[in-house]
Amino acid sequence: MRRIAGSSLPLLLLLGCAGTTVQKGTAVPQTTSAKAANAPVVLRVPGDPLVGIRVWFDVGSSDDPAGKEGLAYVTGQLLEQGATTANRYETILEKLYPIASSYGVRVDKEMTTLSGRTHRDNLPIFLPLFLDAYLHPAFPAEDFERVRSDALNYLEKSLRYASDEELGKAALQSAVFAGTGYAHPPQGTVSGLKSLTVEDVRAFYEGHFTRDRAVVAVGGDIAQDLLDRLQGSLAELPATATADRPLPPAPKLTGRSVLIVSKPGADSSISFGFPIDVPRGSDDFYALWIANSWLGEHRNQSSHLYQVIREARGLNYGDYSYIEAFPEGGQRTMPPVNVGRHRQLFEVWIRTLPNAQGVFALRAALRELQDLVAHGMTEEEFALTRDFLGKYALHFAPTTFERLGYAVDDRFYGIGEEGHLARFRQRMKTLTVHDVNAALKRHLQAESLTIAIVTGEAETIQAALTSGAPTPITYASPKPDVVTKEDPEIAGYPLKIAADRVKVVPVEEMFE
Repeated sequence: MRRIAGSSLPLLLLLGCAGTTVQKGTAVPQTTSAKAANAPVVLRVPGDPLVGIRVWFDVGSSDDPAGKEGLAYVTGQLLEQGATTANRYETILEKLYPIASSYGVRVDKEMTTLSGRTHRDNLPIFLPLFLDAYLHPAFPAEDFERVRSDALNYLEKSLRYASDEELGKAALQSAVFAGTGYAHPPQGTVSGLKSLTVEDVRAFYEGHFTRDRAVVAVGGDIAQDLLDRLQGSLAELPATATADRPLPPAPKLTGRSVLIVSKPGADSSISFGFPIDVPRGSDDFYALWIANSWLGEHRNQSSHLYQVIREARGLNYGDYSYIEAFPEGGQRTMPPVNVGRHRQLFEVWIRTLPNAQGVFALRAALRELQDLVAHGMTEEEFALTRDFLGKYALHFAPTTFERLGYAVDDRFYGIGEEGHLARFRQRMKTLTVHDVNAALKRHLQAESLTIAIVTGEAETIQAALTSGAPTPITYASPKPDVVTKEDPEIAGYPLKIAADRVKVVPVEEMFE
């Protein structure tokens, strides 16, 4: 019973040698890295005057050596924010400004992507600067110190004290993937960053930013000589990486455990989740996307968790769920690109709310997840969500540059020529409610998961989580009977959290 709801390549995408065998519920990439197939990714758009370029390196923060967490991030950031052998950083900015162009880098767990775009008329100025960024970085000491200092400030000040929601999500990752290269944020750890030297950066660049780990992607009205020059640039990189990256083992969770980040004065920001092995491109991935969209589509006011927690009860700003990584959720509306990961979480994000209401909101979200898995979606819910997504997906990548980002991700995940965006829209036409509900049964559950809570009332929250007692809620203004009649069921929803499964960590020790 449903509760209250409210190169010289084909014209479009060439994805090289990477292929995918698609099975029910899983995709088996024939290659998941740049090493086996580094032919260029090309998106030809005749008449588009803007040229987008992305260079993906199969390296990320999970490659950080133990004790040097943050090395991949600092190295990657210096490709964007550092001097080259030809130009000081200030000179690069001075040359880019008149042509209204720029390039930037994203460092994630397994991907580092240098991206930029410019008008084709400005390529004679832009391209040499862009090529130099990844081929001839100088790594001067002053740039290194600035970038490292920025990363430390992010961890020690921004992440710990300025964004409780991002802190909660990072805490969840650290708890689920403890002891692996996935545990720390891409920016690293405080001690890891403090241990870094310029020599570490130079050695890491030489050993990881290599030809076998690099893929060039270019989009727009592309001349062949531009493509040839970009692909030829890879010959200037070292041939092979010094070491392969071991992927962390898929965590096996049993029961519910909690990490409480004790932060004086903070309200409650909650994230919970568990590992899922449903790769992008597989049939079950798209089936789960429909269910997840109904449950908690990011920034969607009609999704179910939003209706139950925010709309009906006014507890917070928003409540969302995800089946793959979605960093910077507070700053973006559409899914990000170039954050591909082979270890994913199903995650629910309960945005900040008063501490007195935190455990109630957690119970509500867990109860709705359990109900969805047990009963599935109705035909009406499925049809409405599927039709919505068929149109909504058109907003994922409205520009050539963004579509190019998805094409790079297709290579990462081993999706064939069809590509994720086209496959997404096609699956919205063919999936059935039976497919969705069967995928829910196979992959989602509410019993074995990790919960991360940032709060200024750690002891009170810990007691409420472990006592087994209900957590009734009160409102500042009257609520409809349908809400108040359901509230006791939510307040008494069994959390089943043992006292020894709760860990409390002071905020100043997080990511230390």
